[in-house]
Amino acid sequence: MDTRTSPARLRLEPLRAAMSANGIDAVLLPSSDPHLSEYLPAHWQGRRWFSGFTGSMATLVVLAERAALFADSRYWVQADSELTGSGIELVKISTGASSAHVDWLVAHLATGQTVATDGAVLGLAAALQLGDALGAAGLHLKTDADPLADAWAERPALPAAKVYEHRAPHAPLARRAKLAQVRAAMAERGASHHLISTLDDLAWLLNLRGADVNYNPVFLAHALLSMSGVLLFVGAGKVDASLAETLAADGVALRPYDDARAALAALPAGSRLLIDPRRVTLGLREAVPQAVKVVEAINPSTLAKSRKSASEAAFIREAMAHDGAAMCAFYAWFEQALGREPITELTIDERLSAERAKQPGYVSLSFPVIAGFNANGAMPHYRATQASHAVISHASGVAADGLLLIDSGAQYLGGTTDITRVWPIGTPTAEMKRDYTLVLKGTIALSRARFPRGTPSPMLDAIARAPLWAQSLDYGHGTGHGVGYFLNVHEGPQSISKVVATPEMAMEPGMVTSIEPGLYRPGRHGVRIENLVMNVAAPDDEFGEFLQFETLTLCPIDTRCIERSLLDATEARWLDTYHATVRERLSPLVSGAARAWLEERTQALMPRG
Repeated sequence: MDTRTSPARLRLEPLRAAMSANGIDAVLLPSSDPHLSEYLPAHWQGRRWFSGFTGSMATLVVLAERAALFADSRYWVQADSELTGSGIELVKISTGASSAHVDWLVAHLATGQTVATDGAVLGLAAALQLGDALGAAGLHLKTDADPLADAWAERPALPAAKVYEHRAPHAPLARRAKLAQVRAAMAERGASHHLISTLDDLAWLLNLRGADVNYNPVFLAHALLSMSGVLLFVGAGKVDASLAETLAADGVALRPYDDARAALAALPAGSRLLIDPRRVTLGLREAVPQAVKVVEAINPSTLAKSRKSASEAAFIREAMAHDGAAMCAFYAWFEQALGREPITELTIDERLSAERAKQPGYVSLSFPVIAGFNANGAMPHYRATQASHAVISHASGVAADGLLLIDSGAQYLGGTTDITRVWPIGTPTAEMKRDYTLVLKGTIALSRARFPRGTPSPMLDAIARAPLWAQSLDYGHGTGHGVGYFLNVHEGPQSISKVVATPEMAMEPGMVTSIEPGLYRPGRHGVRIENLVMNVAAPDDEFGEFLQFETLTLCPIDTRCIERSLLDATEARWLDTYHATVRERLSPLVSGAARAWLEERTQALMPRG
């Protein structure tokens, strides 16, 4: 590529011109929006536009003469490729929560220089950390303007998709009941008002859904709750008259999307405003008058929605069964077509998505399908494109021996799914089988865990890593993330990872979490085996209340890649029991080739008797 005409280089030119015109020495572009979302509407994809890096998480810093992108290990291979010719340096960080970009700014700027970022998309906790570090280095932080406003002529408009109700029976708890639940928590904190900006919290609380963010059924809005009503700040025309009337009956009044700051500024003196510092931006926090007492605590809705009710759990199990049936239909076709038809990573995306779309209650995918063959599977967040993808099969045979990793999921009216499986193509090597088995041992070990109720979720991370650590192996991402109920595929507060635990990460009944250890060998192959699990009660004894995991995901785990000498009898029995459950639950939902494939792939490892 001619680096003088790289798209990213060209796009940075107007940004640098705007920086120069406004006396700005550095611009910080996080992967964020005013709701601190993981997946962003195109309007706030500035980091992606100016860097050319398409991964979902990273931070871009632009100076007059240099620029750097900060990305964690999930994206290193992808970023190396996509930044080629851009003049942007890749800085490899340990986790997405790293503050390495702050240290980089301090190291590359001189005392008195100015860093600009948009306070409207900067999380309050991150803003405090950034401001303290820059201030200590004698640098100025400017947060009262959008650096992209004068530099991104092609910037997309805000999304305009309609908001709709998530109705019973799939929404078992009524809107009024949820509002009463949150107001009770407000009262416990002594709060008269409560600001909610995170989109999953809003969607859950109001039993509403939308399509403003790809793969997440949410809509752009803020809400300001009092003890008697709700102001919902949402785009004009997004809520039709009938739904507006229904909301009004529950005390929810509509206001223009851009009026949230003004409403906060108008709070009466003596009010007590509950905000979650991890789930609100600096821009909104700065709008609160000094005469208003701010109470900082986790959003009550974040905790409430993480604990699925018995009714929600029943719908989740139903969604998992339909999702598993779609997987069976896809894999039956795939194995029959392998070596007989042309198949690429893109084909897998198309065929698997089409099978899911046939299932009852299906709404959309829950994230882009990740289908990575051999070296591509070593990139945890890889996405095949028309310009770059691997061929798996020709009409005359497989393209190469190896491993195919498929990470996929869907949104159903009764739940959100996320599953990763790895399949052998041709004959896997001894190294591939060893890696696969060690990862499987980690999945099984954590799936079988029992732990006291209230255990901080990060404490469980080492259980899944232990089989890999025993061989001096590891993976760079977390082991498990929380999953919403027909909401975001990544939701907290629980996280099974190496993060520092906080009190709200305590494991409670009804939480749904992924278990997905992995192992990646760049340029060769990747392995990740993922199921979703739910916290359920374990038998109590004199030491108190314990929890264990119910495995929710229903799809065979391939046994052809297992190195049997590494799998002990108890692990093999766990897998056999799981496969028996998968076969029992899915058999009524599949027929023909899919049924035959299910029977074949759930055969027991251990002799019966």
